[in-house]
Amino acid sequence: MYYLYILRCADKTLYTGITTDLERRILEHNKTKLGARYTASRRPVKLVYSKKFKSRSLASKEEARIKKLKRVQKLELIKNLKYAKL
Repeated sequence: MYYLYILRCADKTLYTGITTDLERRILEHNKTKLGARYTASRRPVKLVYSKKFKSRSLASKEEARIKKLKRVQKLELIKNLKYAKL
C-alpha cells in the first residue's frame, strides 16, 4: 500500500510526497535527517492530506498531478477532503 500525502510546513508552504509508511515518514520529516531537504528548514510539518493507493505507479502519477497544481488548487483539495470526512 502506498500513500500520497501533503504536509503543511511551519512557514505555511505545502510539500507533497509518497510513502509506504505515513507515520514513519512524517516523523522523519519532523525529527531526522531522513526527511526531505525542503522540509528540514521548515519544521514542524503537519499532515493535511493523505490518500491510499494500491501501487507505487498510481501514487506517483497522482503525486505528479498534484505537484502541477497551483497552491490555491491544492488548498481547495485539502479543504474538500476535510468536508468529505464530516
